[in-house]
Amino acid sequence: MTTTFWLIATVLIALALAFVFYPLLFTKSGRQQTTDIRNQNLMAYRSRMEELDSEHAAGLIDDAAYGQLKDELEGSLLDDVGDAPAPRAVQGSHRRPALLVVLASVVAIPAVAVLLYQQWGGLDQLEQYQTMLAMNSDDASRQARMGDLTAQLRERLEASPDNPDGWAMLGRSYMKIERYRDAAWAFEQLAGQVPDPQSQAVAWGLSAQALFFESRGEMSTGVTRAIANAQALDPDEVNALGLLGIYAFSQEDFQGAIDSWERIVAVAPNHPQLPSIREGINQAYQRLGKENPALAVSGKGVSVRVELANGLAGEVPADAALFVYARIPGEGRSIPVAVARLTAADLPLDLRLDDRYIMNPAMRISDTAEVLVTARVSMTGNAMPQSGDLQGEADDAIAVTDAEQPPVSIVIDSRIP
Repeated sequence: MTTTFWLIATVLIALALAFVFYPLLFTKSGRQQTTDIRNQNLMAYRSRMEELDSEHAAGLIDDAAYGQLKDELEGSLLDDVGDAPAPRAVQGSHRRPALLVVLASVVAIPAVAVLLYQQWGGLDQLEQYQTMLAMNSDDASRQARMGDLTAQLRERLEASPDNPDGWAMLGRSYMKIERYRDAAWAFEQLAGQVPDPQSQAVAWGLSAQALFFESRGEMSTGVTRAIANAQALDPDEVNALGLLGIYAFSQEDFQGAIDSWERIVAVAPNHPQLPSIREGINQAYQRLGKENPALAVSGKGVSVRVELANGLAGEVPADAALFVYARIPGEGRSIPVAVARLTAADLPLDLRLDDRYIMNPAMRISDTAEVLVTARVSMTGNAMPQSGDLQGEADDAIAVTDAEQPPVSIVIDSRIP
């Protein structure tokens, strides 16, 4: 791509030189133009005189008319040519300044163009953009070259750091190839490039997350520092809150985990990992021997039986995430009114979806007359549908009732393209 850029630049410089060369090399001087006009007038005079002589000799005009016409023709010639002396032969000296200008332009125009582009141009941003495009592609070769691509992007960002999108992509790429310390460093650089405090807080939260993975779940000095920086800018930064909740749960500080995770639910109701966060909150309450106050179960819900089609059983790892969720009919891709997260190892299973699995206290399944229920096996663990996930859904909407009804069968038998 860079070679193509310089090739195009060379063609444009050549066009610019052509506009300079043409008038200098192919436009006649004023003296040459004057000489050409005089020669044309002389040729016209001689041609007309030959015609007059022929007409006089043939007797078409008499002596008086011949003399008068000849005098008029000679007078016209004097008016056109003038009495200036005839121009001397030009040896090409008038072209020497033009040739000097041409030679100077051949050297000066490309040199000045390159120097000005190096001063004000954006070649480094172009190279960064090209590398980012290569890293965003989905081909298999890109996966194999990810290490080389991240190295190229890092080198270009260090040379020209004013590119927040580039630093964010570098951090995410390092996370994908599990170079967590490098990812943390990239996110710290991102924090120095974004202008507003909230974005800076997110960058520090991502850095803390990378360092948390690097330390294998330990609250190291680097993790603590990054979390402190994030919360100093935004006390509700969700990545920092998530890490604090995970660490508190691992230390059996279940109330601390609840406090952190419930704060995420309050400030980020559209968080993509909300089902997992709610499940963690429920587990923390169970460990405390308490009922989750957000799940005042009314008894209303739907019962389903979820199983995997026989032909797909060998394609699903036991630890693949299983999501069973209910949506309001006609709401399209609206937020589910109930979501249960399990694993493929639980299949086949019977499940009662009720207010224990709500995502938002303001949207309870118990307040809904009927729902559409879908089951999806996620190979990536992502709560949002991804290409390659397996799913199945009930044929019709299921009525939400107080009493348990015979479970509605849902067979996971299709793959998301």
